[in-house]
Amino acid sequence: MFIRTASERDLPAIAALLSETWHSTYDGLYGVAGVTDISTRWHSVDWLRQMLRRPGSEFVVADTGDLLAGAGYAVLDAAGEVVELQELDVRPDMQGHGVGGLLLAELEASFFDASLMRLDVEARNEKAVSFYRANGFAEVGRRPATQWVDAVIVTMEKRLD
Repeated sequence: MFIRTASERDLPAIAALLSETWHSTYDGLYGVAGVTDISTRWHSVDWLRQMLRRPGSEFVVADTGDLLAGAGYAVLDAAGEVVELQELDVRPDMQGHGVGGLLLAELEASFFDASLMRLDVEARNEKAVSFYRANGFAEVGRRPATQWVDAVIVTMEKRLD
């Protein structure tokens, strides 16, 4: 497996990976219809294309040669100091095999001038919260989620310097 920059031709496979991962993670919390609604909005090929083309961002995939095992996306703030990790998803059958750590390490290394990485994670996604803690992130706040779901969002940060 290798980590590489995502390309336009990867977008349908990334959309499918995100949908599969989100259903596996969130169906029990939001229901199948709720996750489908979220995924349709946030994981469409058109939306992913916009992410891929955004200046100051990095979109990476974990490629096994046969399939994409995971995907990660982060964007640098306007001041060039804070990296916002917006997606880090690993195919359910590949979780626990180091894929997430490889994606995270690549994204951290991609923003060598930044001093901080920040992310938001659903508080009930205990697996993800534990993963981020194990990788050096600390909780810095909580807030209600968006209008689409009834949830609490945990904001976590990690120093990069």
